[in-house]
Amino acid sequence: MLIFTAYPAHMLELASRERSQPAPPAVVRESLTAFRSPSARPWLDLLPDEVEPRVLESDDPSRVVWSSLWPDRPQDRIRFDLGQAKDGYGCALRWTLITTDTAPSESKLGHMRYRLNVLINESLRKSYGS
Repeated sequence: MLIFTAYPAHMLELASRERSQPAPPAVVRESLTAFRSPSARPWLDLLPDEVEPRVLESDDPSRVVWSSLWPDRPQDRIRFDLGQAKDGYGCALRWTLITTDTAPSESKLGHMRYRLNVLINESLRKSYGS
């Protein structure tokens, strides 16, 4: 297991969004860390300009950090913070896009936010049957 470590002071938060997932936090964490295992639900459908992320850090069960999905933005990271949903069912899942690089153009950042929303708040959610 990889352990979460503190980020450098020059880490820039580019975007963040929290939504609930119908599965419990442990199941969501498994989906984020073992998305290509034979028993995994298929949900991570990447576009031609994206690459499969690597799990860089994990603090079971509340945090996962991925490498960038975008080869032209290798310093970017996607941090996932997991907790119990406020209603007691499912998982509260926040993704945060962070970087040690300069911010991308507004157009590029809009595309990146859109893709994370589609992957996490649509594809992942649907993989649980919701």
